[in-house]
Parts: sequence; C-alpha cells; structure tokens
Amino acid sequence: MSFHRIHAVWITAVAPYIVLIILLIRGASLPGAGDGIRYFLTPQWSKLAETKVWTDAASQVFFSLGPGFGTLLALSSYNKFHNNCFYDALLTSSINLATSLLAGFVIFAVLGYMAEIRNVSIDQLGLEGPGLVFVVYPEAIATMAGSTFWSMIFFFLLITLGLDSTFGGLEAMITGLCDEYPVLLGRRRELFVGVLLVFIYLCALPTTTYGGMYLVDLLNVYGPGIAILFLVFVEAMGVSWCYGTQRFSNDIESMLGFQPGPFWKITWAYVSPIFILLIFICTLVDPVPLDTQDYTYPAWSIKVGWVLTAIPLSCIPVYMIYKFGITKGSFTQRLVKMFTPEDTSDPRNLSQISLTARDAVGPSSVGHHSTSYGTQEQFNSLFIDNPCYLVNHLFRIVHLKFNVSLAIQSKLLNEIQ
Repeated sequence: MSFHRIHAVWITAVAPYIVLIILLIRGASLPGAGDGIRYFLTPQWSKLAETKVWTDAASQVFFSLGPGFGTLLALSSYNKFHNNCFYDALLTSSINLATSLLAGFVIFAVLGYMAEIRNVSIDQLGLEGPGLVFVVYPEAIATMAGSTFWSMIFFFLLITLGLDSTFGGLEAMITGLCDEYPVLLGRRRELFVGVLLVFIYLCALPTTTYGGMYLVDLLNVYGPGIAILFLVFVEAMGVSWCYGTQRFSNDIESMLGFQPGPFWKITWAYVSPIFILLIFICTLVDPVPLDTQDYTYPAWSIKVGWVLTAIPLSCIPVYMIYKFGITKGSFTQRLVKMFTPEDTSDPRNLSQISLTARDAVGPSSVGHHSTSYGTQEQFNSLFIDNPCYLVNHLFRIVHLKFNVSLAIQSKLLNEIQ
C-alpha cells in the first residue's frame, strides 16, 4: 500500500477512538446517563429465544471483524509468510470487543439522557436501525450546551468510520480482481479503482432520496445479513470438515512454528460451523419481518429482497459447475481432479491456478509463498483418508491467489515504474 494510503488509514482508524472517548466523557456527565448505562449492562434473558437477536449478533461480528467478506484475505495478503497471524487474530478480536463495549457506553449514556428529558423509558426511543444514528442520537446532541461542536465531532466520527470501513471492503474487491487479472486491471489499478468508485457512488445514490431509508432497511435485511451466514458456514465447512483441521493446523505450524491448541481445533471443527448453520436455518424458518410501524412493504419488494439474498448464495454452486465444465476428462475423472487437493510445495503445480499470475511473478516468487504438504505418499494418504475435497479445492484456490498477491503487485509496480 502506498505511503499516503497508510497515513489515511491511521487517521481514519485512530480518530474514531478519540472522538468516542470525548463523547463518553461528555455523555457520562449528563443527567440520566447512569440509567442508560445500567440499561445497556442489564441482560434480558428472554431475548435469547428470539432468532433476530442471534442473527443480528452474528451479522455484527461478521461486519466488524470481516470474515466472509474477503477483507481479511485481501489485507493479510500484504503480510509476510511468517507473520504471526495467531497474535493478530487475538489482538483484532480483543480490540473489536473493547470497541463494541466503548461504543455501547457512549450511545446508551446519551440515550439515558434523552429518556430523562423526554420522561419516557429507554426502550421507547427506537434503539435500532439507522434511526438511532441519524435521528435519536443527533436529537439528543442538539439539546446539549455547545451542540454545534458536539454535532461536528459526532458526524466526523461517522465519516471516519465510513471511510475506514470502505477502505477494507474495497480493498477486498480491488486486490482480488487485480490479482485475478494482473495485466488487464493490475497495470491500470488507479483507473480501475476510479471506475469502481464511480459505479458504487451511482448505486448508492437512491439511498439519499426521500425513500432512501426504506431502501436501506430492505438492503439491511435481505442484503448481506442472511447470505453472509451461509457463506461463512461454507468457508468453515471447507476448511474444517473437508480440508481438515489437522492439515490446517500443519499449515499454521509451517508459518508460525507451533500448532494451535485443542480449544481452537474443536472450535473450528464443531462449535463454529454447527452454530452458524443453526442460526442460518433459524433465520430461514423465522425471517426477520421487514414492515415498520409507518410503512408496509409491497409484496414485489420482498421478492426483490430474496433475489438479492440468492445472488451471493448462487456464486458457490455456479463456480462449482464452472470448475467442473473447464476440467478435462470424463465425468469420473473430473470429479477426482476436483476432489484432489493441489500440492503447492512445487511451484509448477500453480500453473493451472493462475498462469497470468505465474508469468507476472515468476516461479521463484510463487514458490516462496507456497506451503509444503509433505511427500507424495503422505499426499496420497491424505486423499484416501478424507475424500471430501470439492469445497476445499475452491477455497484453496482463493487462498493461493491471495498468498501471491503481494509479489504480483510488487512486480507490476516495478514494471509500471
């Protein structure tokens, strides 16, 4: 990443925490803030029986940490092979938890103040959706002394959060596409990014109209919320059940020098995939109602919402069919080739994954980012012991592509210069 982009990320990543601490100090000094914080910390155990609570919680984790969106793969592709990803994962998760708690204290301290001046209970303020950020919270700020200053830093917080989120999400798309097409897009990265931003800007314009709030609610319910549950389940299933947690642990050992403990292996193999699958099934059986108190969505809009949900879900079977179609051989031979993992210890085996990337980087660079799977006998025994390799094949391709992305971009930048 360029020097200027690194400095921009530092500003957009650190500034929200400074603003949150300022707003927390100000909010804690308001009357009723204690009631709001008490409401935030008091559990409502009956809510655990509601599907929406689990779906929202899972979606919040996916949106904040980024699994399933490709952001982690894109950003981690800039790391060195022996980077301590175990430490990074623990640190990132801890910071995410602390940030959620800090933001909760900031919001509910002000909500307690708002309930105090309105003489209503906190749960009557409207505690979810865009209305909380763009209606309730700004209204509370407007009643404070020096409201102009507090409004400025609050919306500065929103802008920096939006920019920081956009950096990560766009980097996943840009890095993946530039690595897939290094000659067509990688050499014209600036032009490609500009066209992509203009396209996204045009797509987002309808949300700024008078009916934009209803469109945001539709996209919030039927956009990535449901699909991401299934996509992350498939990723977890592909790594844990098809590829194998032990083989995955061996890969981590080749990077870090040690294997994860039993807790992580059990979590990867059983807890995470089963838990996510149950949430996804419950979401389909008991979907979140879209209608609000002041508006009833027409039937055609609900159908459009389910189409939006089906689009990302269809990518997995479509790619499986595509991979089967381009694989040479008979029906059985194609299945065998698709079920067999690729030996990445030999750089020559990467030619079927990305010939263009191979030409741009060179065999030595690709081999430097590869992972050894042992001897041919060990390789064959792994295939016999665990024949479920279709999903693993798909995700291994993605993993390999992102592992060589840094070398690809460095090579392309040198050629451009």
